Amino acid sequence: MRDVAFSPVVVIPVYDHEHAIAAVVQGVLASGLPCLLVDDGSHDGCAQALRALAAQYPEQVTLHRLEINQGKGGAMLAGFEQAHRRGYSHVLQIDADGQHTTDDIPVFVALAEAHPDAVICGIPAYDASVPKARLYGRYATHIWVWINTLSLQIRDSMCGFRVYPLAPVKRLAVEETIGRRMDFDTEVLVRLFWRGVQVISQPTRVTYPSDGVSHFDVWRDNVRISCMHTRLFFGMLPRAPRLLWRRLAGRPA
Repeated sequence: MRDVAFSPVVVIPVYDHEHAIAAVVQGVLASGLPCLLVDDGSHDGCAQALRALAAQYPEQVTLHRLEINQGKGGAMLAGFEQAHRRGYSHVLQIDADGQHTTDDIPVFVALAEAHPDAVICGIPAYDASVPKARLYGRYATHIWVWINTLSLQIRDSMCGFRVYPLAPVKRLAVEETIGRRMDFDTEVLVRLFWRGVQVISQPTRVTYPSDGVSHFDVWRDNVRISCMHTRLFFGMLPRAPRLLWRRLAGRPA
């Protein structure tokens, strides 16, 4: 176990992104951070590529495999557990498909070190590659998040490039049920906000995605996200007086 106050690790949930993952890992390692790959039940081609990366960089890359696909949230929860066991204090989450700019990792890490109790969350600056339906659909989630937090502090809850302080995330995972698929990114952020964790936004360039593989199911994931918003809304109602008091008391909101 590391006896270091600030000790980040990059966690990448991977499901069949064998064509993009090598470049993502190389970008991560260029930042000087260790990397934990969570193989979320990938098929043979991707699983073999991940084993090869772990063998190529044995000092810097750790591989943890889930035999059955758990979804992005399930993979991240497994990654948090592995990071906790290894004594890290913070987890930098980045997607496996190459859409995020690994050159921005030092910026996110510096912000996390300066604000160790906060979540540092990316705000995407998209190029022309982003599907318009996905782009416009994000605004519905933004509105629901602002309603469910009674705040504008969370400017984007869907970007998968972020840094978590591990301790409050571990407590949350033990005490509450969090969505385990594409609803994870938004739900974990809202629930951490409810618990008083500050969210700091950082713009970052996003390209959609480099290997042409997206696991977002338009029907199932949109239904899942709609159910999440409904669940969070009814969770917000008993918390509303405390959330409003936080704003009146001048705390970040």
